[in-house]
Amino acid sequence: MKSKTSVIIGSIFAAYVAFVAVIVLVYEPTPDEMNWEDRQAYLNQKVNDLTLGQDITEVKSMLGKADFSEAKSIDEAQLQVLFYRTHHEKSDGITTKGECTPLIFKNSKLIAWGIDTYKQYLEAGTDTSLNTANEAPLSN
Repeated sequence: MKSKTSVIIGSIFAAYVAFVAVIVLVYEPTPDEMNWEDRQAYLNQKVNDLTLGQDITEVKSMLGKADFSEAKSIDEAQLQVLFYRTHHEKSDGITTKGECTPLIFKNSKLIAWGIDTYKQYLEAGTDTSLNTANEAPLSN
């Protein structure tokens, strides 16, 4: 009787250990499920993998929910800026736009990212002169 009980308990324990091992090896949390430090490092790495012309739904799927967003419609163009936290500035428990990398979309296509490009976007008055991925880079 003792040997059957030991075998059953040992089998249950082995199955539990196997289950936990599979979960640890296979499960990858989404950016929204990560703590802020892991999410920040993940986003910083993934921003480097972006390419001009990517669709906004693809970018959101890869990076998760944006920390901030802005949008504006001018003439026939839909402009949207998504901000993702990629660097830490101050330990105050609050994420600011200054700690984020802005991603600029025109008609749901990624046309630029980075703080310098965002400044150009603001200086341009967010007019439709912003270039698409097939055009020359933004410039003053």
